[in-house]
Amino acid sequence: MIYKNYSLNLRINQHYFLVVNLVEIVGDRTRKMALNEYKKKRNLKESPEPEAVLKTSGESIFVVQKHLASHLHYDFRIESNSVLKSWAIPKGPSLNPKVKRLAIETEDHPLDYASFEGIIPVNNYGAGKVMVWDRGTYKNRSQKDNKPISMEDAFKKGHITMLLNGEKLKGEFSLIKMRNKGQWLLVKKADSEANMEIDILESKNKSVLTGKSIEEIENA
Repeated sequence: MIYKNYSLNLRINQHYFLVVNLVEIVGDRTRKMALNEYKKKRNLKESPEPEAVLKTSGESIFVVQKHLASHLHYDFRIESNSVLKSWAIPKGPSLNPKVKRLAIETEDHPLDYASFEGIIPVNNYGAGKVMVWDRGTYKNRSQKDNKPISMEDAFKKGHITMLLNGEKLKGEFSLIKMRNKGQWLLVKKADSEANMEIDILESKNKSVLTGKSIEEIENA
């Protein structure tokens, strides 16, 4: 009887470790594939953009980049699972809780992109000027059934809540997925950091990295 129990426990343990290893292998392959689209869209021999390398910051970073390409927009990026999950926001973020900004989901970016500021050459994807408009850290406040969930699960759920601590953006923001594929809304919570009077895009329009305006980057 003791031998049978030992054999059963052994088989259970072997099955458990097999499942764990399989999950780790699949997860690792998924992470490696996360930047495939980023690489496919770019000629990194011509563009000064960062290489597609997976890494973590150890402090959950976010960045907002002003991007003067064919159309001016702002790229909102948050660290999750070794990459920067990314959205293009045509009108940029707002501190007004009554204003809902369209955020269009784009491809994942490498973490090093958070410090990229410069000019993407003509005839390259996203050609134009990129300025680091804001950056900082965030805390994940996402929940499901009143229980905390990971950023990865919040992304899948389509409702991300985060507490930003940037040089310009502070307080709680939410990204809410809409029915149209790839379309989300960026909304500021009505907290102590909300402001219905100030247009922060106009009042604070310089790079937090270099202090330059988008025009000064253009003429550099």
